[in-house]
Amino acid sequence: MTEALDLSLYAKPEGNGTFGMELAVDGIACGACIAKIEGAVKQLPGVTEARLNFTNRRLHVAWLDGVFRPSQILTTLERIGYSGHPFVPLRAEQEEAAEARRLTRCLAVAGFAAMNVMLLSVSVWSGNATDITPETRDFFHWASALIALPAAAYAGRPFFESAWRGIRTRNLNMNVPISLGVILALGMSVVETAHHATHAYYDSALMLLFFLLCGRTLDHEMRRKTRAVAGNLAALKGETAHRFDGDELVRVPVAAVKTGDRLLVKAGERVPSDGTVLTGNSEIDESLITGETARRKVAAGATIYAGSMNDAGTLTMRVTAGGAATLVDEIEKLLEKAASAKSHAMRLADRAARVYAPVVHLTAALTCAGWLIAGASVHDAVVTAIAVLIITCPCALALAIPAVQVVASGALFRARLILNSGDAIERLAEADTVIFDKTGTLTLPEPRVVNAASIDPALLQQAARLALSSHHPLAVALSREAALRTPFDGATEEPGQGVRVMIDGVEARLGSASFCGVTESAAPEPGMSQIYFAHEGHNATFAISQWLRPDAAAAVQSLKVLGLDLRILSGDRSDAVRPVAEALGIRDWLGELKPAEKIEMIEALKAQGRRVLMVGDGLNDAPALAAAHVSLSPIDAADVTQAQADAVFLGENLTPVLDAIVISRRARRLMTENLWLAVIYNAIAVPVAIAGMVTPLIAALAMSGSSLLVTLNALRAYKGKS
Repeated sequence: MTEALDLSLYAKPEGNGTFGMELAVDGIACGACIAKIEGAVKQLPGVTEARLNFTNRRLHVAWLDGVFRPSQILTTLERIGYSGHPFVPLRAEQEEAAEARRLTRCLAVAGFAAMNVMLLSVSVWSGNATDITPETRDFFHWASALIALPAAAYAGRPFFESAWRGIRTRNLNMNVPISLGVILALGMSVVETAHHATHAYYDSALMLLFFLLCGRTLDHEMRRKTRAVAGNLAALKGETAHRFDGDELVRVPVAAVKTGDRLLVKAGERVPSDGTVLTGNSEIDESLITGETARRKVAAGATIYAGSMNDAGTLTMRVTAGGAATLVDEIEKLLEKAASAKSHAMRLADRAARVYAPVVHLTAALTCAGWLIAGASVHDAVVTAIAVLIITCPCALALAIPAVQVVASGALFRARLILNSGDAIERLAEADTVIFDKTGTLTLPEPRVVNAASIDPALLQQAARLALSSHHPLAVALSREAALRTPFDGATEEPGQGVRVMIDGVEARLGSASFCGVTESAAPEPGMSQIYFAHEGHNATFAISQWLRPDAAAAVQSLKVLGLDLRILSGDRSDAVRPVAEALGIRDWLGELKPAEKIEMIEALKAQGRRVLMVGDGLNDAPALAAAHVSLSPIDAADVTQAQADAVFLGENLTPVLDAIVISRRARRLMTENLWLAVIYNAIAVPVAIAGMVTPLIAALAMSGSSLLVTLNALRAYKGKS
């Protein structure tokens, strides 16, 4: 089937004679898959780059035009045990939802079956201690088999399928010993039941599956929220553009826009491509692209960027960068590159998995061989080996981290933080440097009137009501002060000047000083703008600026007490960043930075051994969020920024950033304790199992007991920041 799919239709030019495409890859089970997939694809002739993002399971491949056939990618993936298809956002979302439903069903089946089989097992245990007849015990065992065998076959599919792929491709992942232990326990139980034995181990297999499915479902849910980054940029790129074909204006898809095209951008529309203004005058909102808060006035000859909002007049522009060469696309490439680089840290977990699985198998095999050499029967040697496999199954290790994560996630939610990444808690706890963006992060995203208290209330309300009739950003800020949210009837707006209306038979005006007929006030403070109002001989000047978040100063001071190094990196003007830095007592700050420059500074800090926490909200911050060790974003940030952040905080306060550090540091201590508990459990239990002193049933109970112990310890994380 794959030969019939023409992948060249999905390829996009990337410059320098190369083409590239994104593929969604199925069958990725652990960090080992990264090196395996990338290594195999990079060996194909003509391929210049192969980069797998473990978090969203997407593979980016670039190749030289005319040298490489894209269909070879799918063939190569199939050869090494995976499947792939061109990444289509809607299809990816559907597959993500389907996988979530499958894991939930498997978890429900395993839990329901384990409870019922355990009830039957309790009857057998109590009967063995009293007066149960062999016939009754056999009946309970066969009833357990009737429940356990189909339930395990269904609920164990996520592990069995992954293990089979690993065996076929000679890659022993963590699912191989799990699957082997479950299958051997069930097989031995059927043999024991057929021979009227006292014990069977159906409950052991089901309990093992249930606990491991809990961890797998949690991990999937944590990852689910971070896998739609590329799709979120579509809103900024826009879907269509108005292009001149001769003197005729036609609407075309943005993807069809080419360098040199002449476009019309109407007021209220986003700029579809990077280009130069030919005619017209307007004000451009570039806050999501560059971080600059002030609207930029543009006229003929000015450069404008895709994704910017045209606030005022109509513009005619010449495209200078069409297709995938716009600034928005460049930000997306930086974002994907930084995110995939971070995902390579998963290789550490892979190394542990590659060592763990063979050691477990070797230990069980040597145990079986040792007992046979010592003169034990085949039955007793196999039962002991199964006990070793079960007791060494990484259930406590698998729950040590997720159990703390889910409890700490609840504590973080109470602190108004929502996690997007499964390992965000560990990385938040490691942070020693915090970098803030200014606009929308340290300050509130929406500007406010800063001198409202000093203006006559009646005059303020008249001006605020009149501001409801204007779309100008300063008027929108003033309109938030209106107690009565009903605009005046008959208001008229003059683009670039202001808005006017008749109030009680006298004209009132809101806008520039010249439009209102008043003397312009002295130059405002850096980062502050002014709008004027005049009516019946009374006038007022409204100073409008972005406010600091209410608790910004207190939160910054508390972060300093924790020993964190605080900095500000902003795309906004330096004269707008300086007063914010001075008000908060942050000495290290820089303004007017491009996205790539922010990444360079973060990489320099990382090279010094720093663990950087980046807090930002704009599209221009998204690549820096991906490059940082860990990242946070406010809930009102750009969609793509929220998608890339490891956690999102709610409300107008900055305190959640402090809470994230405090709660995560506590959770990390508990994770470390849980890992030591799991290690100590294995250090004690494995030698006992090898000595033949436990049955598979006792092994399963010991395994479940260790899981319960780490879970109870994890509950201490719910205390949060106390």
